[in-house]
Amino acid sequence: MKTPYKNIYSVLRINRFIVLAVVICSALSSFFAVWMVFNINKKALNNAFAINTDGSIIPLKLVTQKENFKVEALAHLELFHNYFYNIDASNYEKNLEKALWLGNSSVDNLYRQKKADGVYNRLLQYSLVQKVLSIDSQIDENNGVYSFRTVTLFEINRGSIVDTYELISTGNLIAVDRNFPNNPHGLLITDYFEKSLKKLNDEN
Repeated sequence: MKTPYKNIYSVLRINRFIVLAVVICSALSSFFAVWMVFNINKKALNNAFAINTDGSIIPLKLVTQKENFKVEALAHLELFHNYFYNIDASNYEKNLEKALWLGNSSVDNLYRQKKADGVYNRLLQYSLVQKVLSIDSQIDENNGVYSFRTVTLFEINRGSIVDTYELISTGNLIAVDRNFPNNPHGLLITDYFEKSLKKLNDEN
């Protein structure tokens, strides 16, 4: 006896094939999506972006960025030590304000201590000129923590007398958002400490 309906087993086989094909396609799509996300994430981790002076975006490799970190760190330390110690009666307020942007509370506390001790009052009273002669910094990395040791030579001109000093300072560096023009290198000095101060004239 003929029936208008197809064999039930044929229908079930077709349905099973369709379901299996959908499942396989879904699985392949999921694997492809996961692979794409992984690949994009990997590329993102290996790249950084900086803004050029004309506003264009410049891709930078993180490896290159790490290599350049030391260059920027040395420039940051030189900038800070120049602002903090290269001062006279006419520029000390402006220079110290700029220096405070480059360090955290440890720098601010040192500034307040020097102010309380009358360092800047003597600068004004005796028209002293404190001039930085050289800045030599060494940077070390330990488990992602960057520490530095800086030797700063400066002279204090008292008119007829010029004394030369060697200051050794230490601290750490952490990355922060760049702030033009206040903090162009995007670094911050922490745990800043004036380790020793020696008058070099006494050795002659």
